[in-house]
Amino acid sequence: MFSTKAEAVAWATAREADIRSGKATGIQAGRTVGDAFDRYEREVSATKRGQRFEQLRLAAIGRWEVNGQPFRKMKLADTTSEVLGKWRDHRLNTDKVSGSTVNRELNLLSNIFTVATKEWKWISSSPTTDVRRPKESEARDRLYTDDEIERICLALGFDFDNEQPAVTVSQRVAVAFLFAIETAMRAGEICGLLPRDIVGRVATLTETKNGTKRKVPLSKRAVELLELLPTQTESATVFGITAKSLDTLFRKAKTRAEIANATFHDTRHLAITRLAKKLHVLDLARMVGHRDLKQLQVYYNETAEEIAIRLD
Repeated sequence: MFSTKAEAVAWATAREADIRSGKATGIQAGRTVGDAFDRYEREVSATKRGQRFEQLRLAAIGRWEVNGQPFRKMKLADTTSEVLGKWRDHRLNTDKVSGSTVNRELNLLSNIFTVATKEWKWISSSPTTDVRRPKESEARDRLYTDDEIERICLALGFDFDNEQPAVTVSQRVAVAFLFAIETAMRAGEICGLLPRDIVGRVATLTETKNGTKRKVPLSKRAVELLELLPTQTESATVFGITAKSLDTLFRKAKTRAEIANATFHDTRHLAITRLAKKLHVLDLARMVGHRDLKQLQVYYNETAEEIAIRLD
């Protein structure tokens, strides 16, 4: 309903222009952000290992309110770089998340809007193109000390000095912690290991973060740690624990050990830092699964003094 005939005619003219434009270009002007999110989840996210993660992230983004209504109800055609800039600022200033987190979420949105543009023909261009990206957070450089490693193992009921077979779940978490420091493997990769994946001194990872199979050489110390675990059936995992259980028990042990600002994933940083002193950079990249050699610079922590000694 309109107050005057002129307003009604103007509205009708605009709608007719939209319809003609849509027929000419294939653009579907009536689609919403929620329509794009839902279709992307069905057709794209469903093919990824991180499907659940993307679903949760899109649900949270969709709940963000724009002019009193959820973002997912906004028309795709009305979603501009200005709107996404406001969302970016909300995440940074109100939700207090890091720049790296916002950039990962922008990457996801960019993928969705690009597919909606090129494949579905729902919009003419992606609104993320002109959105300014926040500065990336500084890479974590948290390294466990020998004292912290021992305290965490003790908190998990594992005697670091007099290693005995790992009988309890907590003890197996401790062995997984030490195994991660030896191999630079991620928690999910460790928990997913099956007996058939380990042949001699090589562990084959069939499911990794980047989706490609990887072979990890095992040190003598890593093999010794595996020998502390109880024998599992061929269908059971080597460590007999899930990633969720490992995370829960490790967090509790870390609290008991009074260790702050540390995560299980920090074992990877320590492991790669140690391995960088032993392996050629190409061998290291293959072992830890980095395709970009520049990423390994984060883990290279040699001091100028240490390098000078090697020059003698």
